[in-house]
Amino acid sequence: MKILDPIGDMITRIRNGQMRGLKHVSVPGSKLRKSILEVLQKEGFIEEFKSSKDKNFETLEIYLKYVHGTPVIKDIERVSRPGRRIYSKSSSLEKIQNGLGISILSTSKGILTDYEAREKKLGGEVICKIS
Repeated sequence: MKILDPIGDMITRIRNGQMRGLKHVSVPGSKLRKSILEVLQKEGFIEEFKSSKDKNFETLEIYLKYVHGTPVIKDIERVSRPGRRIYSKSSSLEKIQNGLGISILSTSKGILTDYEAREKKLGGEVICKIS
């Protein structure tokens, strides 16, 4: 089965895995997904992720993070979808929960958080919001 929105699928698997209290979830691998997961790991929203390759397919194992049994990610939602792309300038990026959450952007300099994009004065496509 072909996945029409691979980023949305990854976000949904993370959300569903945390609702069920799973230790880890698996998603098919890609460079964009790895970049997003690197940002999530750097910001402390997931423990880690590991890449494994079976014959022709790459799989990413995402180890979810919990604090006293509650998920670290309270809310994760896709902003820009394949049918409707959402772009934003660096000056008009909104803060998520007064700076407690992040937005992940795809910019000309790679995948960045909203505050990194503001510092570098870069705009781009808003991929998702996490709090």
